[in-house]
Amino acid sequence: MPSQGPSNNHQEIVRLEDAQKIYQMGMQEVRALAGITISFNRGSFWAIMGPSGSGKSTMMNILGCLDRLSSGRYYLEGQDVSTLDDDSLSELRLKHLGFIFQSFNLIPQLTVQRNIELPLYYLGWDSTRSAQRAEELAGEVGLGDRVRHRPTELSGGEMQRVAIARALANDPQILFADEPTGNLDSATGEQILELLVKLNEQGKTIIIVTHESTIADYARYKLHMLDGRIDRIEGDSNEAN
Repeated sequence: MPSQGPSNNHQEIVRLEDAQKIYQMGMQEVRALAGITISFNRGSFWAIMGPSGSGKSTMMNILGCLDRLSSGRYYLEGQDVSTLDDDSLSELRLKHLGFIFQSFNLIPQLTVQRNIELPLYYLGWDSTRSAQRAEELAGEVGLGDRVRHRPTELSGGEMQRVAIARALANDPQILFADEPTGNLDSATGEQILELLVKLNEQGKTIIIVTHESTIADYARYKLHMLDGRIDRIEGDSNEAN
């Protein structure tokens, strides 16, 4: 896969070029990403798959600006984010990216509404505007009648819906989900995945990390990783050039 600089394709939202990530484990180097070049288009739905140690979690951490490349380039909307300092990366994540985690990562002392509002607090929204946004999002994920409840009063599926609403609060360009149904029963997991499909149909770019093929089947494109490299891609090859 050639490395040719940022694409001028207006459909492209992210691009990795010769992306390498090396971790130093004592005297040993572990190459988690071994020179990956790939682009994802706006509005696409990807599943990143692979066995433990394949590099799939590292890939999501790089794409989500939670970690840095050892070498190579990462372009988000044409901007080379691989050169940004930590404060700039934090601001980029806050304004443009959303995250859904397997363990929900909700604050138990806060209500559903307050948990959803958290990103807006850091963005400087006033309380009235952020409360309105939180209530709208709670309604969109089917929790309009639960905004005054706390996480301990919710089921696992409801907590994940709160996490999705919180991830959507800043109207992110890309929504990342790391094993989003890992702590849910199969029926509830299907409901969460169907919600992600609906969000994708509304135009959100979604990238999930999973080791389960039944979950990956909800995505339109599957990126299989092995030993820090792209093993194969299922879907439209024009998405990965």
